[in-house]
Amino acid sequence: MTYRTPEIDSEERRQFLRVLGVTGAAAAGAELTMGELRDAMTAEAGGELAAMGESIRSDLTGALDPALLGTGLSDIAASVEQLPALREMGIPAQDSTAYQEAAAPVWEVYDHLKGVGFFESVETHLPAFTEDHIESTARALVAAEPLTGLLSEAGFSEKEKTALVSDVVNRRERLALWVPTKDIPERVEYDLQHVAPLHQRALGGVGLWMDDLDEYLWQKEILMTDQILDKGIWDVKVMLGGAELLTKAATDIAGEAELTNSQLTAALTAGTASMILGQEDLTQDVYRITDDVRAPRPEGF
Repeated sequence: MTYRTPEIDSEERRQFLRVLGVTGAAAAGAELTMGELRDAMTAEAGGELAAMGESIRSDLTGALDPALLGTGLSDIAASVEQLPALREMGIPAQDSTAYQEAAAPVWEVYDHLKGVGFFESVETHLPAFTEDHIESTARALVAAEPLTGLLSEAGFSEKEKTALVSDVVNRRERLALWVPTKDIPERVEYDLQHVAPLHQRALGGVGLWMDDLDEYLWQKEILMTDQILDKGIWDVKVMLGGAELLTKAATDIAGEAELTNSQLTAALTAGTASMILGQEDLTQDVYRITDDVRAPRPEGF
């Protein structure tokens, strides 16, 4: 059994290609691979991304453990590769820990990055999810072969990579609701001292949602359909893809730099955005099940 990648409608495609600066015959063609999009792009990422990446490197060089992060990156990719088997499993058994095991490398990376002040540095140097920043990030991500290649190695098809980046571009307004901690108004009902940096909230959220899925799916088996499970596994894949991009950025700072500074910023921003959108979609697709999409009630109910 395979899960289905969400389709990009004509308006989403148009907006995505506009941001990349892809026009003319290329825009009118069939589905484009990342390589074809890269070749057809006329718009370039803003130079400000490089300055942001340079500042983050300056803060964190020497603070990160390259071996731990390298292992974490490989293990997150392995978790992505396990997703077809998790979908094939369907509803977990009562004592299953399959999703928790898939989330384990996310927690390993999270604990290390939290301990060295990674998230505070990233939030200090990166802006909020403004329209301009997201558009520059999308262009830099598509142009960055090391990053799109990373997703390919973990099992993202060309269609899936395009869907992931397009979703970030087309949901800018939704992402703008996720603000850095310093931008949260003082009048909110909770103590801001206990609110983690934005990128920490995103990565920790991936671990928390995945940790809950074994028990939740088992408890809600009566509601589940193949369509709900298909959507859910794609949402998890988006979350893990985002975690992989963020971990790649941290690994690059920790070891020999393979990414340019602008690519580093793109990995951090697009990775965080994907983790956020995956969590929001999982909430809607799997946790808030309405009567019109749930499995039919058994006879007698």
